[in-house]
Amino acid sequence: LSYLGLYALQHRGEESAGIVISDGKKMDSHRGMGHVQEVFSGEVLDRLKGDRAIGHVRYSTTGSSNLKNAQPILVDYSRGEIALGHNGNLVNADILRAELEAYGSIFQTTTDSEIIIHLMAKPSLRNIQEGVMDALSRVRGAYSLVFLTNNMLIAARDPQGFRPLWLGKFENSHVIASETCAFDIMGAEAVREVEPGEVLFITSQGIKSERIPALETRHAHCVFEHVYFSRPDSRIFGESVHLVREKLGRQLAKEQPVKADIVIPVPD
Repeated sequence: LSYLGLYALQHRGEESAGIVISDGKKMDSHRGMGHVQEVFSGEVLDRLKGDRAIGHVRYSTTGSSNLKNAQPILVDYSRGEIALGHNGNLVNADILRAELEAYGSIFQTTTDSEIIIHLMAKPSLRNIQEGVMDALSRVRGAYSLVFLTNNMLIAARDPQGFRPLWLGKFENSHVIASETCAFDIMGAEAVREVEPGEVLFITSQGIKSERIPALETRHAHCVFEHVYFSRPDSRIFGESVHLVREKLGRQLAKEQPVKADIVIPVPD
């Protein structure tokens, strides 16, 4: 199912792909450079045994394009194993990284995403939930995140809602994805968008929702999601991507009329 979801979201990142799974006791992962169907053979998927997973396709905006920066990131630290997948950009990453390195943190990647894991590892924080909430109160910028531990799936969206993030339902399980097209391919039902500034803690007992303390409450959805990133058959920011693109075309025709039979947008 994770493979299918990533396959549907291939357009969001074509550099690398990865999946981290858990069977409730231990975690395993597979990451590789290239497209989803190149990275995951039948043998690889057979090896990944578990009943919960997160996946990621990468389009690098911070950190170079190589295998060490492929996600999800999987680490084992004082509170156990945790994996992280991140879509977005942290605008205060350089400041936080310099501060963490000054206190002795050693980074394995050049991505801004790894900073979140280091912030969570602060000794004064008592558990994963506290770690997530404290780390997200310190980072600034765009982030739609999924975390996986051996007993919990966590989803978070930044307070301004730059990037999309959806909650869905598959049989008796909960699923999270950037776009609804990932739910369609696996036969899951889209429930609702994860709200800007919302963090969902999903366990066998159900879903707990919390709010990230925010200095800025204005929502700021990235227009490129509707223009370019998202698949036409997805719904994001409350609207159909295809219908928004049609409306953009109508508006363009009003503002810049031209004698032509048809006008087609070609992203370059």
